[in-house]
Amino acid sequence: MKQMVRSFLTYSRKAPLTQQLSIPSAVIHPAIVRLGLQYSQGIVAGSNARSIALLHAFKQVISDYTTPSNEELSRDLVNKLKPYISFLNQCRPLSASMGNAIKYIKKEISNIPSQFKEDDAKKKLLNCIECFIEEKIVLAAKAIAKSSIEKINDGDVILVYGCSSLVNHILCEAFEKGRKFRVIVVDSRPRLEGREALRRLVQKGISCTYVLISAVSYILPEVSKVFLGAHALLANGYVMSRVGTSQIALVAKAFNVPVLVCCETYKFCERVQTDSFVSNELDDPDDLIVTRKGETQLKDWQQVPRLGLLNLVYDVTPPDFVDLVITDLGMIPCTSVPVVLRVKNVDLL
Repeated sequence: MKQMVRSFLTYSRKAPLTQQLSIPSAVIHPAIVRLGLQYSQGIVAGSNARSIALLHAFKQVISDYTTPSNEELSRDLVNKLKPYISFLNQCRPLSASMGNAIKYIKKEISNIPSQFKEDDAKKKLLNCIECFIEEKIVLAAKAIAKSSIEKINDGDVILVYGCSSLVNHILCEAFEKGRKFRVIVVDSRPRLEGREALRRLVQKGISCTYVLISAVSYILPEVSKVFLGAHALLANGYVMSRVGTSQIALVAKAFNVPVLVCCETYKFCERVQTDSFVSNELDDPDDLIVTRKGETQLKDWQQVPRLGLLNLVYDVTPPDFVDLVITDLGMIPCTSVPVVLRVKNVDLL
């Protein structure tokens, strides 16, 4: 059992997945079990990838669903999804984007008229899920890329952090449009996700430089713009993203380099947070001590008294460090997040 970090974090990995699940896998749909294991092992990672995988899994659940006698589909199916959602949350805490996708699915299920035939209702739900993926993720990325390309000029040196699928898409689109720029990929341990971003960009023919986050202050004087992805945009304007993002934004602010955050509006959430400790996700602390040689002085750290390893997954960046948020609705300041949320809530009514 992992030694618990002495903090007030809401989530920590205390035991292997198979030991901590409170829901028998026998009552869970096979597509959901498979997805949960992919989440927990990091096979499916990234907000967009996790959301798309979730929606495809729910499509499979709906396709295989049969309404019991004396039950309404709109009520029974929502109840059927509850243990599935709980199971996925135990495998890995749900992201804000996944939470919004689940709300959308539940709303569409609840709106199914009782006189609808089961096959017609299922077709309608499957179509709604496909529309959500197409409009909120695929078309949103294209709209954001179109707006972002306007901010990229010939000769720019663009800094990116980690591996954001949206930022990678924007840079590849800009390169295909003929923009001439160079990219600096900043990375950090333990995940070193930037290597995947580097591979994708170099494969497209984009000139890249790869540095670790410890060298960011050294490299920033030659940077003209910073493009960052987001895990979620909170109601108070704070940006939740991969841990280290706030440090990138802070140093960029010190060097007067504009910071642009690219984020789809389906990642906007009502939560308010001003630090990384009230609510966060903890990754495996053993990841922090792994070295290339495999040997480390901290290999038996669990036995060391008064020692706890903290491996945070996300941090939050204050709106003061962000110059612009590029969304599928256009370019907005962080302070406009409540307005977007209000409009979205009206649309849901």
